[in-house]
Amino acid sequence: MDNSLQAVLAAAASFFFVIVIFTAVYLLFKGSKNKSTRSRQARPLRNPAALSAISFDESTSFDPSLKFSMEEVVKATKNFSADLVVGDGGFGLVYKAQLSDGLTVAIKKLDPDAFQGFREFQAEMETLGKLRHPNIVKMLGYCVSGADRILIYEFISKGNLDRWLNDSSSTDGDGYDDAPGLRLPLSWKTRIKIVRGVANGLAYLHGLEKPIIHRDIKASNVLLDKDFEAHIADFGLARRMDSSQSHVSTQFAGTMGYMPPEYKEGFTGATVRADVFSFGILMLEVATGRRPNLPTVHDGNEMGLVEWARKMVEQNRQMEMVDSGISKEDLDEGGVQEYFSIAILCACEISRQRPAMKEVIEMLNQIST
Repeated sequence: MDNSLQAVLAAAASFFFVIVIFTAVYLLFKGSKNKSTRSRQARPLRNPAALSAISFDESTSFDPSLKFSMEEVVKATKNFSADLVVGDGGFGLVYKAQLSDGLTVAIKKLDPDAFQGFREFQAEMETLGKLRHPNIVKMLGYCVSGADRILIYEFISKGNLDRWLNDSSSTDGDGYDDAPGLRLPLSWKTRIKIVRGVANGLAYLHGLEKPIIHRDIKASNVLLDKDFEAHIADFGLARRMDSSQSHVSTQFAGTMGYMPPEYKEGFTGATVRADVFSFGILMLEVATGRRPNLPTVHDGNEMGLVEWARKMVEQNRQMEMVDSGISKEDLDEGGVQEYFSIAILCACEISRQRPAMKEVIEMLNQIST
């Protein structure tokens, strides 16, 4: 055979041999990689936060005389029966229940979406469990078992302010202390008392060494006791504590109609001035009986509650602003005018021009009723 031809065949054979070797190595490597991938997919990693939550089973009471457990909570709520639901608070349903010692309490079962790391949750509960003020709902303790997180509060007998402002009917068996039938409108004097109570509660929160910002002041988050004393409730207890701040906070919170205008501009920081704005809106709602999240008509034009209130005050029509369910005969016109002036000041669009809650209390205490 020609030497040149032999050389060509030898080279071709060598090239073919090399290709075979590389192909075998490639297939071996690919098979091993796929097997490894399938192995990882078959055994997914469990969420570390979930593992952390599962490992805790704890009941904590902030009242030395009160002891409870998750087992007792489940029994008291009849395994969280719908028949015992008295409210749909932020991040969970609220149940009325009686503990084994006879104490009636409000129990909130947090929604799964409200979960956060146990340590952060525990730290927030410890902070809020220490709050003691006549106008703040007292948190009695909490229970954690696996993925379930339960908050236990004192029960406030007449329910939230929203039902007294916007629901004239009273249902027997709804869990609250008011007789069935037609619920009479709150008097002007009672409404002033409620507003002052909320102001006192907010001033207390804002005046703490590390201020607490509620960020969701509204009628449904104000509870009324048998004497119609106001108690602020539901301060985003299921929300994360912002470790970069010196107070209990969230990235974003609030309810349409109550949120300050700076939120529309993208600012979501927790400030006392945001609470003051929401309080001003609450003042308007309490006095007028108008819902903040619904448009109000003025001279044939629809507008928000604050804009309507400003125009009415400019036209000196404050007496017309008062809820139609309130008898005008017992109203002091000067006191009504002062009331709406304070509300408008609190609901000022420019946050730095809103007064501090301590100043608001001083102004409210000067109103004659």
